Amino acid sequence: MKPLAPLEGLELAEAASAPGATIRTRRRLRLSWSMRIGLGILGVYVTVAMLSVFWTPYDPLAPGVGDSFLPPGQDFWLGTDRLGSDLLSRLMTGAQYDLGITLVAVAVALTLGTILGVIAGYYGGVVDVVLLRGVEMFQAFPGLLFAMLIVKAVGPGVLNIIVVMSFIGIPDYLRLARAEVQARRNWPYAEAARMVGNRAWQVAFLHLLPNSIGPVLAFTSINAAFVALITASLGFLGLGLSPNTPEWGNMIARGQDAVMTGEWWISFFPGLAILGMTGAFYLLGDAISDLTDPRRRR
Repeated sequence: MKPLAPLEGLELAEAASAPGATIRTRRRLRLSWSMRIGLGILGVYVTVAMLSVFWTPYDPLAPGVGDSFLPPGQDFWLGTDRLGSDLLSRLMTGAQYDLGITLVAVAVALTLGTILGVIAGYYGGVVDVVLLRGVEMFQAFPGLLFAMLIVKAVGPGVLNIIVVMSFIGIPDYLRLARAEVQARRNWPYAEAARMVGNRAWQVAFLHLLPNSIGPVLAFTSINAAFVALITASLGFLGLGLSPNTPEWGNMIARGQDAVMTGEWWISFFPGLAILGMTGAFYLLGDAISDLTDPRRRR
């Protein structure tokens, strides 16, 4: 079997991007149960977070709305904690914090990490070496340990946690974008873009980046699950938001002692909320990988 000539290879690449390929991609999207389930679960979380801005059954910050340690029942669907606060109201409000911090931190890390990765992958040289050495030094610290140290130094607060979580995620996006752009910067379409007079930044960001974004987007779901877990971990350790804030990690820590005496619901429902959200992100990541990785399209 003789090797393909450059023009023949180009024709096959065009054929792969023909309307038929687009139709097949849409069909995979429709038939992906991972995408359906992940979007459905995440949609529930978004709806609850938005609803809690305007309405909750009780004041989530008010103690004594009921007796202490009431089990789930008709008046308090998820029970109450040791202060008599309604768990359902606190759980709904917690979605604002955990989901909001996760989405904003991932968006910031995706944007900055991808930009730096494209610059490193396309230009190479000293810029590439400096960025990679910096990333390697930074990633020598475990993510949770680094987050604990920084949050402890700068103090608790939503903005501080978002900044820390974004900073932790940037190196992974940088590495992914750099590898994809570096592998494609000498492909025929990139050479053609340079030959017709496009500037270097135009070739990098208008031609190479759109064709390299698939693996980066697939990673966002994994990164979102990681951010959600680290945020909850910081709350559980008392290093995230203030102790009375209805954040899911705080709520688990608030009820851990009561588990031993039979009041399981105080920590169980916030833990279940974290599990559901991270599971939804992983399902979405799996579905996006199926759409963007040719090896998984069979």
